[in-house]
Amino acid sequence: MSSPDLSAIIDLIPFAAVVGIELLDAGPELVRGRIGWKPERCTAGGVLHGGAIMALADNCGGVCAFLNLPEGARGTATVESKTNFLRAVRDGAITATTRPLHKGRTLIVLETTVEREDGKLAAKVTQTQAYHYPR
Repeated sequence: MSSPDLSAIIDLIPFAAVVGIELLDAGPELVRGRIGWKPERCTAGGVLHGGAIMALADNCGGVCAFLNLPEGARGTATVESKTNFLRAVRDGAITATTRPLHKGRTLIVLETTVEREDGKLAAKVTQTQAYHYPR
């Protein structure tokens, strides 16, 4: 199987470009993405906004779910997402790594770790995506 075209995948998600998400790796068993710290992505005190962290994790989860579409499925949607914020991000960038925990016919459960550039865990996200089938 050939490697997916990362730019073609990210082009399918206009929001990812708006918030500055870069896709680093994409395959059914592992998706990695990155977003850099910028003042406009911060909350008070120069801390990267939790919404920016969650957007990165959700986009990586969505790509991983999409790359695991069961036969006949046409797309996915996040139906549940839980984030634990563990450390503040005050500079640099964060990298999200998503792996599937469970692949079913109607749902996929994914786990994403979000690390700072110093390698410390900034957040852990568990999400469920539903598969869409034509009617």
